[in-house]
Amino acid sequence: MAHAQEQVAIVGDGQMGVVMAAMLAERGVPARLGGPFEADVRALAATRRSPRLPEVELPGSVEVTPDAARLFEGATLVVNAIPTQFVRAAWAPIAARLAAGVPVVSVTKGIEEGTHLRPSEIIAQAAPCPGGAARPVAVLSGPTIAAELARRLPAVMVAAAADAALAERVQRTFALPWLRIYTNTDVVGVEIAGAAKNVVALAAGMVDGMGLGSNAKSALLARGLSEIVRLGTALGARPETFFGVAGVGDLATTCFSPEGRNRSCGEAIGRGEPLAEYLARTNSVVEGLATAHAILALADRHGVEMPIVRAVESVVFHGKRPTEAIRDLMGREAGAERVG
Repeated sequence: MAHAQEQVAIVGDGQMGVVMAAMLAERGVPARLGGPFEADVRALAATRRSPRLPEVELPGSVEVTPDAARLFEGATLVVNAIPTQFVRAAWAPIAARLAAGVPVVSVTKGIEEGTHLRPSEIIAQAAPCPGGAARPVAVLSGPTIAAELARRLPAVMVAAAADAALAERVQRTFALPWLRIYTNTDVVGVEIAGAAKNVVALAAGMVDGMGLGSNAKSALLARGLSEIVRLGTALGARPETFFGVAGVGDLATTCFSPEGRNRSCGEAIGRGEPLAEYLARTNSVVEGLATAHAILALADRHGVEMPIVRAVESVVFHGKRPTEAIRDLMGREAGAERVG
């Protein structure tokens, strides 16, 4: 059943933006799609296909526009599908055009460098309501490889908002027969899980690239989850959030999927490919790279031990060899197992 009362604007014409638009069209919800680069948006409007996700042809019911005024005209709900490090810049020229009280739903995963803010916090700063009132923000997250969503393969997500009614509204708007959405009020936990899992996925890819086997990779996931729980609870998240869809579910998908951008980047590094060369040949944003630095800064600020994240950050930013990072992790003093 369509939710005709909603008119959704999507900011971001990358993979998730395009997939979300197609999902809304299937749902019968009117949607407009725009992005920060006018030439890219005009090309998408003409071809109805994105080079980042060529298997999806946008239905005719989705309006693609480079005009921010048109994008937000009559919008009752907005989706932010801009990568974390670019959210602030993308919203700066358009935020004033969004009416007061219209909620923003973030599908972005990461932590902003410098400020160490989560996507919902960045949006709250970058797109306040006219008069300075707080912008309602929700988060839609989970194990969602865009290419699989494009093929309508079964998937599960979590809609999180401090306001339970907003979370339920997001749930109603985006749910499909092949997409089940749960609600949650733990925004901090859902966003920390979504950000930190990208860093662990870089490490998982390095394990793949070095051919260290399934035992090592599974151990990495288990201990990586423990680090995520430690950081999240230190920031006020609920521990149980990390053992659900947004936590261990998203972590497993990102670390094992051949289509996972962070895992694929880590695999290239593990095989010995210089990071700059890998980034030069991919057209995707690898969120875990910048997030590794930001997550580690958050961990240090709160006195949280995150050896796997620290190892990834040392490889990515300080030129440490992956073999040395693994050796150091294995050489750590062993103790009783604990999670969180």
